[in-house]
Amino acid sequence: MSKMDPYAPRRLALIASKGTLDWAYPPFILASAGAAMGWDVGIFFTFYGLPLLKHELDAAVSPLGNPAMPMKLPFGPPGMQKIEWPIPTALMTVPGFNSMATGLMKQLFEKKGVATVAELRNTCVELGVRLIACQMTMDVFGFTCDDFIPQAEVGGASMFLDYAAGADVQLFV
Repeated sequence: MSKMDPYAPRRLALIASKGTLDWAYPPFILASAGAAMGWDVGIFFTFYGLPLLKHELDAAVSPLGNPAMPMKLPFGPPGMQKIEWPIPTALMTVPGFNSMATGLMKQLFEKKGVATVAELRNTCVELGVRLIACQMTMDVFGFTCDDFIPQAEVGGASMFLDYAAGADVQLFV
């Protein structure tokens, strides 16, 4: 609850700096949950999180970037699906492995009834979550407003800090 107005909704300020499939979920899950609870929510997308605002989402998972990631099969006999398969690092460098790992993770999410990243982002849009693209990162990586969904706004660090200063919860995810 805002310290200035005790009747104002709670505020959540998130920073999304990663755009892989496994890192795309947390900001959209937290934002949609907060907004569904009536909170004022804003996500600041910077560096590799910025592509999460693109028209087409193509977030992938990189097991090489996360060697502790267990791989459970989303198909096959129930006993096989419970095994956490260790993945040798050398295998993670084989061309096509990221695509396979991404496909398996997406299958697992679908099987478990988890919304897609695009569905979660759409929910955030419908609930009025502010989706703020970092102007500096856009300049560095050559993005324009046309690259992003129309609901995205552009702002700098100072604008987001003003927003976050009034937040009850601030998270860097």
